[in-house]
Amino acid sequence: MQSGLHLDASHPRPAVGVVCLRGDEVLLIRRGRPPRQGEWSIPGGKVAWGEGLHAAALRELYEETGVRAHIGDLLAVYEIVETDFHYVLIDYIADWTEGEPRAGDDADEARFMSFDEALTLVKQDDLRDVLLRAQNSIYD
Repeated sequence: MQSGLHLDASHPRPAVGVVCLRGDEVLLIRRGRPPRQGEWSIPGGKVAWGEGLHAAALRELYEETGVRAHIGDLLAVYEIVETDFHYVLIDYIADWTEGEPRAGDDADEARFMSFDEALTLVKQDDLRDVLLRAQNSIYD
């Protein structure tokens, strides 16, 4: 790594998430790998060295779903601290531009759905909160 920076398990890792909207639908994935394997989530993942946050968000969205979008506003920043990892999650809203969802990379399934359905599938409080923030931003 450059500049003598070394990230290991003892340091938080930055990650991005994307609440991608297509009309009144939101895109979710079912995670195929840890953390939170088997749970429904928004597309996202780790920021690569030297990569900007918006670029990372759009890359992760495409890798996990095959969907492209215009990135929008920052929705929220969260932390997940567990025994073997510590992530700082930076979540953005985005507007779908092209592509039909297909599962890729870390996802077992990817699809657009209503906010009501998404809120019944998502179990984690931080994800429910970011979905509600995105839903509220549509109607502001």
